[in-house]
Amino acid sequence: MRQDCRQFAFALVLTALLPLTALAWDRGEVERFATLPAGDNNPEGITADRHGNIYVTTFDPTGASPGRLVVFDRHGELVRDVVVDPASGALLGLAFHPKTGALLVVDIGAGVVRKVNPHNGHSSVFMTLPAGTTGAGLNALAFDRDGDVYVSDSFLGIIWKTGRHGGEATAWVKDALLTTSGFPPFGANGLAFNRHGHALFVANTGNDQVIRIPVRHDGTAGTPEVFVNSVNGADGLIIDRHDNLWLCANQADEIVVLDKTGRVIAKLGDFDGISRRGAPRGLLFPASLVRVGDWIYVTNLSLDLTKIGLPQAVDSQWAAEVTRQTVSRLKAKIPPVRGRDDKRDDRRDD
Repeated sequence: MRQDCRQFAFALVLTALLPLTALAWDRGEVERFATLPAGDNNPEGITADRHGNIYVTTFDPTGASPGRLVVFDRHGELVRDVVVDPASGALLGLAFHPKTGALLVVDIGAGVVRKVNPHNGHSSVFMTLPAGTTGAGLNALAFDRDGDVYVSDSFLGIIWKTGRHGGEATAWVKDALLTTSGFPPFGANGLAFNRHGHALFVANTGNDQVIRIPVRHDGTAGTPEVFVNSVNGADGLIIDRHDNLWLCANQADEIVVLDKTGRVIAKLGDFDGISRRGAPRGLLFPASLVRVGDWIYVTNLSLDLTKIGLPQAVDSQWAAEVTRQTVSRLKAKIPPVRGRDDKRDDRRDD
């Protein structure tokens, strides 16, 4: 009897303590914003136009299916679903040019950036790499205040640069910190300038890092440095008006928010299983994100890495079960850390 009482008392204490640990991060609510048409491949890149419509590119590393541009209105209703022609099936980052309005799409399969008609998918080559460049892995886009275009290269460890009207790119910076021997095997990935344009921040997926590249007064690149470590599968990246970094952690199925010093101030979202119709609930291999008003929209890449010849990841078997591809969204809100202002917790610490 005494032993049963002790066990019961222990269970009560454990139950009381669990919420303090489990609620350290208020992860908010992730809702499904839109479902891609049946048969469309893994959504990777995402952007929005001035009307709040959401644009998504699809990624098929096998090349068996054409790359598609899928457009949803602000309510998640399908507006159009077009083939990007000509293009490979492996489309990644996309963005509207802030000066010219052109829709630019990274075609990693063809090793170019394309200018795409957002209504019918017809495209032309916007940016090429220097002759003789091999093994490139173009991935994500960013723009400086002058409208110059910067593109990350996940395999060569380069940030390429071209003017607002495109053409042959030059290597703005090349550095070992932009390469990786880690997993997944993508180095430089999502990238964004801070509010004043003094630094370019680059996610290194395989190294779980964010790299900070200073921008000199003449626009040239300073020496890259590690800004922060341990973002599990750092992928898409955006920066808000307070210089907070919002990062897709594709191997942790969450959005990590860092302040301008590199301190984590929020962890948002999580994976919550697969629906009966084969759609991920919450976040599954989140790849890219965009902010529109009070919302953050996120592509669920839901990629089973074994299908492209890589070792199994923790979510590979879940991703293999996905038959309907989705875009999620969550409030663009940074909740307070639980317990930080709790006087009862302060007394306990004393």
